[in-house]
Amino acid sequence: MNFRSGQRWTTLSSKANSYQSMGDVLTGRRKPSILVVDDHPQNVMVLSELLSTRGYRIVSAQHAAAAEIEIRRDPPDLILLDVIMPGKTGYELCRQLKDDPLTRLIPIVMITGLSAREDRLQGIEAGADDFLSKPINPEELFARVSSLLKLKEFTDELETAESVICTLGLSVESRDPYTEGHCERLALNASEMGRHCGLAPRRLST
Repeated sequence: MNFRSGQRWTTLSSKANSYQSMGDVLTGRRKPSILVVDDHPQNVMVLSELLSTRGYRIVSAQHAAAAEIEIRRDPPDLILLDVIMPGKTGYELCRQLKDDPLTRLIPIVMITGLSAREDRLQGIEAGADDFLSKPINPEELFARVSSLLKLKEFTDELETAESVICTLGLSVESRDPYTEGHCERLALNASEMGRHCGLAPRRLST
C-alpha cells in the first residue's frame, strides 16, 4: 500500500466515521428529547430555539399537570423545569418525579430567577440535579444539558445491563428447585432492611 501518512489517516478516519454512522442507523439511535416546563411562552420559545440548534427534540408544557401528561406519554431524557408556576410548583413536581421509580432517573434542571441560598437548598431537597439562573446563558445551558444527557445515557446502559443480568440470574435459578426464588427473597430482604434504616422510598426497589 502506497499511502502517505496523511492520506492514510484521512482514509481511516473517514471509514471510522462511516462505520459509526452505520451503527447509529442499525441501533435506531434517536435524538435526545427535552421537556421544557414554563408558564411563560416567551421563555419556552427561547429555550426551544436554542436547544433545537443542537439537534435535540423539544416538547413543552406550561404547567405541572400538562408536564405529567407528556411524561406519561413519552418520558423525556431531560426536564428543564421552572420553579414558579400556577398550581403545582416546580419544587413539588420535581419531588414527585424523584419519588416515582419510573421517573426518578430523569435528570431535572431547575430554572429560576430566585437566587437566595434557601431556594437552592429547597431545590436540592426536592431532588433537582442541577440549576440554571435567569436570564439564561446559552453556553451554560448547552454545557449543563450535554453533561446531564451523557450521564442519563450511561445510567440507561447500566439499567439495561442490570435487567439482562437479572434475567439471566432468574433463568439459571429456575433450573434448580432448591434455589428457586432466592433472588426475589434477597431483594425483598434488602428492601426491608433499607426501610428499617430509614432510606427514602425512591432508594428502595424490589
